[in-house]
Amino acid sequence: MALIRMDIQSVVVGAGPVASMVILKPRHNKTLAKLPIRIGSYESTAISMGVEGHTRKRPMTHDLMCDLIQKLGASVSCVVICDVRGSTFFAQVRLTNGMGEDVCVDARPSDALALAVRVHAPIFAEEDVIDRAALPDFGAVERDEREREAEAFHDFVQNVSPDDFA
Repeated sequence: MALIRMDIQSVVVGAGPVASMVILKPRHNKTLAKLPIRIGSYESTAISMGVEGHTRKRPMTHDLMCDLIQKLGASVSCVVICDVRGSTFFAQVRLTNGMGEDVCVDARPSDALALAVRVHAPIFAEEDVIDRAALPDFGAVERDEREREAEAFHDFVQNVSPDDFA
C-alpha cells in the first residue's frame, strides 16, 4: 500500500468531556482528506510542545526516547500511521540502527508523533488508512451544495414568467 506524506495541521488539547485530537493533512495531495486521530490530553500537550520547540529543564518521556535512540546509535527514519480498527489507530516508528539496519517498533500514534516532531522525522500514513478514516472534505460538500443551489436558481430564472407573480 502507498505511503502518503503527512503534516500536522493542528493539535487540539481537550479538557473535560472534549477529546484531544491531532489532525494530519496530506503534504502534497490536496485531494486527500484529513486524518483526525483522538489522543489523550497529556499526549496532545507533548506533541504541541514538540511542534513549538518548547523544552523543559528535565526531559519528558518523549525527550528521553530521543536521547535513548541517539545514544544507542540509531535514528528515526520516519513514523507511519499504519492501521485503523474502529476508532483505534496504530503506528510504527521506523528506525535505522547503528549498523544501518531498519527496525520497526509498534507505537501509539500519539507517542510516534511526539517523537517525530522532536527529531524532525517525516510522518506518513498508509493510503488505505486515510481512505477508511479521513474526515470528509467539507469544503467540497459546501461547493457542491452551492453549485446545486445556483443551478436551481438558474432554472427558476429561465422558466419564470410574469404570471408567476400575479
